[in-house]
Amino acid sequence: MDAISELLEDIVKECGGFGKFQWILILILFGTKITVTWSMLMMTFGGATPDWWCNISKMTSSYNATSETNSSTSELFKKCEPPANMTGSCASKRFSSEMNTVVSEFELVCDSDWITSFTTTIQMAGLLVSSPIAGQMADSIGRKPTFFLSIFALTVCNVGAGFSVSWEMFTVFRFLIGFGCGMYLTTFYSFTTEFVPMRWRSMISAIPAWATFAAFYGLFSWWLHDWAYLHFATAIVTAPFLLGIFIIPESFRWSMANNKFTEAENAIKRIATINNREPPKACIKRLYDITEEEKGQKKHKNHTVIDIFKNRRLLKNSFLLWTSWVACGYAYYAISFGVEQLSGSLYLNMFLLSAVEIPATLITWFLNNCIGRRWTCFLFFIIAAVGGATVGTVQIIDPPQSGEIINIAALISKMGVSAGWAALIIFTTESYPTVVRNIGYGMANSSARIGAMVAPQIVHISKTIPGVMYYICGGCMLISAVFCVLLPETKGKALENLIPEKTKKMEHKNQKENVTILAYELKEKEKY
Repeated sequence: MDAISELLEDIVKECGGFGKFQWILILILFGTKITVTWSMLMMTFGGATPDWWCNISKMTSSYNATSETNSSTSELFKKCEPPANMTGSCASKRFSSEMNTVVSEFELVCDSDWITSFTTTIQMAGLLVSSPIAGQMADSIGRKPTFFLSIFALTVCNVGAGFSVSWEMFTVFRFLIGFGCGMYLTTFYSFTTEFVPMRWRSMISAIPAWATFAAFYGLFSWWLHDWAYLHFATAIVTAPFLLGIFIIPESFRWSMANNKFTEAENAIKRIATINNREPPKACIKRLYDITEEEKGQKKHKNHTVIDIFKNRRLLKNSFLLWTSWVACGYAYYAISFGVEQLSGSLYLNMFLLSAVEIPATLITWFLNNCIGRRWTCFLFFIIAAVGGATVGTVQIIDPPQSGEIINIAALISKMGVSAGWAALIIFTTESYPTVVRNIGYGMANSSARIGAMVAPQIVHISKTIPGVMYYICGGCMLISAVFCVLLPETKGKALENLIPEKTKKMEHKNQKENVTILAYELKEKEKY
């Protein structure tokens, strides 16, 4: 652990620990979670298929003195073609007025039923592309500008999506919304945790803001039941949070890691003032001395993902973490976007699948501090694996009252995935030094989008192949559980600021040098 890392932890304590400033930070930053939650989950409602009828225009002929043709129309429920005993064609489609989704807006049924899953995959591709870009931006130009740029982008793109006049236009905006979500999710946790004392860091991932806003999304969908209105509502609730740019300073940890001492000092003084504490002048002086000393030893370096690959420890940890994120991305969004396949009310199931996350996520705060990050991840991922395997088995066997069993097991699996992912988020954030924290976290976020891109396609396939979606979910969660146990624990450790420069090779070299010096000293003593 470098001297600056320990000193920065002391500065947070000297500035009041978890004080008024941290509560303001949480109020603003976690308030913005409504933006990314509603933007990400929009297709759970927007991609749902309302009841619909195909208007079949059938032709009959009667002959008397002259030939006369009569036509009549009948409706078929969710049928794309008339049965064999009926002639005619599907002249038009009529959708239920109970909900207006993109399916009913652009008639995405029959030969066009693939478009909704395709649009969702394109949205996830936006996250895949933006996450590494945002990670590099946040580590290069700062956490604050990257974060608030994502909020602005989501506000504008949600308005644009609401005015879409074709599914192609809508899909383009879903990609841009995904891009903004990727920027947000990559920056959010690093930006937040770098202001918070060590013992409170696990609380950050345990605040069930996502689950709470997701549950409200189910209620808002029931109230508005229109895809365009939901986009506009998302933009309206997002816009006020842009004012937070004038309240929250740049991360002083990032400023120090990038040799911006004056900016770091100003941020520290501002935090102390809001917390009604005197600025820690002695710590700031020590920080300045260390910074000046390091400036003389080496020049500032802009870090990239290559620095992670060069460090053996970071590379191994990254493989285990990023693979677990792929699994979480698939499992979480497969269950979320597959909500239409559960029995009962769509709106109620949307609400319950999110509400079940709230107590589970809160429990992770206690478990993270009690048994550590990796065992918390392991516990919840095993629960998710069991739930997923249960649903898959019941869907294949199809016993009596299978609908109730599937719903309960799906809720259990969703609870395990969301709680395990919440613990994995703080685990990942703490596993990287400040100089590459957002890069590493951004790559993890991109990894999750690989799984999330696959999820809508598997959901579509599972409509004809029962059990496949949840069996894959169970397998992914089992792999994640094993991988998390192989990672080093981060509980109770200060956040590293710099990448450790000593590798085993260097340490071996140092040992050889020490032996050489010792031999030389002994030889000199023998002379006397």
